[in-house]
Amino acid sequence: MKKWFSNIGPATLVTAAFIGPGTVTVCTLAGVKFGYTLLWAMLLSIIACVVLQEMAARLGVITQNGLSAVLKSQFENKFVRSILIIIIISAIFIGNAAYEAGNISGGVLGLSTIFKDPTITLGGLSFNYLSLIIGVIAFCLLYIGNYKVLERSLIVLVLFMSLAFIITAIVTKPDLSLIAKGFVPDFSSEKLIMIIGLVGTTVVPYNLFLHASLVKEKWHSPKELPFAQKDTVIAVVLGGIMSMAIIVSGAAIQNIEINSAADLAKSLEPVFGSAAKYVLSTGLFAAGITSAITAPLAAAYVVKGCLGWQGDMRSMKFRSVWMFILFLGVVFSSLGIKSITIIQFAQVANGLLLPIIAGFLLWVMNRKKILGIYTNSLFQNIVGFLILLAMVFLGFRSIWKVIINL
Repeated sequence: MKKWFSNIGPATLVTAAFIGPGTVTVCTLAGVKFGYTLLWAMLLSIIACVVLQEMAARLGVITQNGLSAVLKSQFENKFVRSILIIIIISAIFIGNAAYEAGNISGGVLGLSTIFKDPTITLGGLSFNYLSLIIGVIAFCLLYIGNYKVLERSLIVLVLFMSLAFIITAIVTKPDLSLIAKGFVPDFSSEKLIMIIGLVGTTVVPYNLFLHASLVKEKWHSPKELPFAQKDTVIAVVLGGIMSMAIIVSGAAIQNIEINSAADLAKSLEPVFGSAAKYVLSTGLFAAGITSAITAPLAAAYVVKGCLGWQGDMRSMKFRSVWMFILFLGVVFSSLGIKSITIIQFAQVANGLLLPIIAGFLLWVMNRKKILGIYTNSLFQNIVGFLILLAMVFLGFRSIWKVIINL
């Protein structure tokens, strides 16, 4: 048992990344608007996440390189390689910089249900000091530059999230027969954007880069690949259970306008009593701070791989990337922008971006020159291709829906 626990970790950081404020917000809204009817979409999202993250983990363990470095190495033409680097850095680095504000704002939502009026005024400008607190915590954990410390800290936070959201779902006493019906697929047009949001909040593009980079910090031999695969399945499934618990909790809310995930705590007070805000605040805070840590970390790994930087997590170049993204997140989250709008936009954008990154990954996983006997099997390719088709379909449907509504 001790040996088994010592071989889990990297995928937990992936779960910590995708169970962020975006997941809490989108899953809450899915439950409020459509009840249990989108549980099937979350189940398929988790299956897709397990398949793609396993590929990323296998790539990292076998090649001992991150996804961005492997992709870059496959293009000899300098122009093509430069275009690829620009696309990857734009999608992940710039995207994460914008998304970090939502991550920190999500953590603030959790704390703000406990701390009243968390603003201070300096020189005529008002700032939310909770954003700074979350930023400082994330900065300290990242600056230590010790993978084991970071891993264990995020495992604890993920456990906090699990307990908070799963207990919330159980206490709402859901109808099990209606939950079962929720796993029957329904592609109604009014649910399309929410389906894309659920996919985008679960199968996050930057997690593929993060996972491939993290596994090589822990495992260094093909013999250890089974540990990485078990770690992936367990951690991602746990994240899926949490997401479903949030949908179930949201379904218990009726006739209440939800402007933020923090409203979930207020609406559950008849069930939880005065403890409602503390249970939900724990989950929201953990969700916000875990994503506030993993988003800058992923961006740093992506830039490092694309630009061929040497050194570990303590190198100045590596630190400069995550510091920049964390700084932007703290500044923008302190400005009081309505975080739910940013979060929802980011989730849909991720859902549209994912087919490009997933397509790259699927292509690389069939390169025997890179992976040898560890390339995808026929079954893995079929499943991966079906996932890719589904993502392309959902992406084009969402674009078409926006066009016809202009």
